[in-house]
Amino acid sequence: MARRQCSTAGVAVTAAVLAVLAVLCSGHPVPGGFVPLQPHFYDHTCPQLQSIVGAIVAKAHAEDPRMAASLLRLHFHDCFVQGCDASVLLDADGSGRFVTEKRSNPNKDSLRGYEVIDEIKAAVEHACPHVVSCADIVAVAARDSVVLTGGPGWEVPLGRRDSLTASLSGSNNLIPAPNDTLPTIIGKFANQGLDVVDLVALSGGHTIGDSRCVSFRQRLYGQNNNGQVDRTLNPAYAAELRGRCPRSGGDQNLFALDPASQFRFDNHYYHNILAMNGLLSSDEILLTQGRETMELVHRFAANQGLFFEQFAKSMVKMGNITPLTGHAGEIRKNCRRVNHF
Repeated sequence: MARRQCSTAGVAVTAAVLAVLAVLCSGHPVPGGFVPLQPHFYDHTCPQLQSIVGAIVAKAHAEDPRMAASLLRLHFHDCFVQGCDASVLLDADGSGRFVTEKRSNPNKDSLRGYEVIDEIKAAVEHACPHVVSCADIVAVAARDSVVLTGGPGWEVPLGRRDSLTASLSGSNNLIPAPNDTLPTIIGKFANQGLDVVDLVALSGGHTIGDSRCVSFRQRLYGQNNNGQVDRTLNPAYAAELRGRCPRSGGDQNLFALDPASQFRFDNHYYHNILAMNGLLSSDEILLTQGRETMELVHRFAANQGLFFEQFAKSMVKMGNITPLTGHAGEIRKNCRRVNHF
C-alpha cells in the first residue's frame, strides 16, 4: 500500500486533530486504532531492515538451497493461523496458556527456517532495538527467498505486530493438507479471504522445495494400501517415486516438488501438473477436480509472466490476513517467546 497522502486543505481542524493526522501519515499507531500495512513503515525507525534481511537470507540460501522454500512456507503457515502474527515461531510459554504450533501435523518434523529468523531478529535488534516485529521479518524473508530463486519481487507492506499466543488446533485445522479435496482447500483459502485465483497462484510456490514421502504415499499405494496407483498420477513417475518411498518406512525421505527445476522459481510446476507429474494430490487436483482451477493451471503454464504477476499480488494479499497493528500484540525481543516470559 502506498504511503497515505494527507491533506487538511479547506478544513478547519484543531491542533489535536492535526496531531492525530500527523501520526496517521507517519505510519505509526494511533492509540486503540488500526494502522494499514504499508511498505515504508520502517523507513525512519529502521532503514537498515531490508538490507539486513536480504543479506542473511542470501547467506542462508547459499549454505542450504532448500532454505528459500522453507522460509516461503514458514510465512504461509504463519498467516493461515491467527493471521500473519509470527505465532508459528513461538515455543511453549511454560505456563500452559497455549501449545506451540510447531507440534502440529503440518509443521512437526517439516517446517524449517526458525534459526534464520532468529539470526535476522538478533541483527535487527542490534540495529534498531524493539522496533521491528518478527511477523514483518518473516514476510520480508519470504519475499527475498522468492527473488533469490528467480521469482518475482514485490513491495512488502509492513507494520505487523507479534501475537501473544499460538494455536495448535488452528494449525492442525486451517492449513490446507496434501490429501484435502479441492472443495476443502478452496474453503480453507476462502476462510482467509483468498479466492481461487490466489489458491492456484500461491500453489505455484511448490515450484521450489521438497515434500516428504509420508505426504504422498497414498498416491503410490492407494488410500487403503491396496497397491493401486492414483489414476491421476503418471505411472512412470509413480514407479520412480516408489523406488525411494516404500509402502512402509521412509516417511521422512525427501522428494523435489518440481524435479525439473527444484531450486528455480518458475512456472514449471504447472507443466508438471499438465503432465500428471504433480507430486502431491493437492497439486494434481487443481487440474482434475475443478474447471476454474484447471483453466488457471493452463494459463499459468502458458505464461510465466502472468504467473509471476499474480503470485506477487496474492502474496501481498495473503500477507494482509488479519495482521495485528497499532497497539495490539507486541514487538517481541526474541521471536520464540513473548516478552514477559
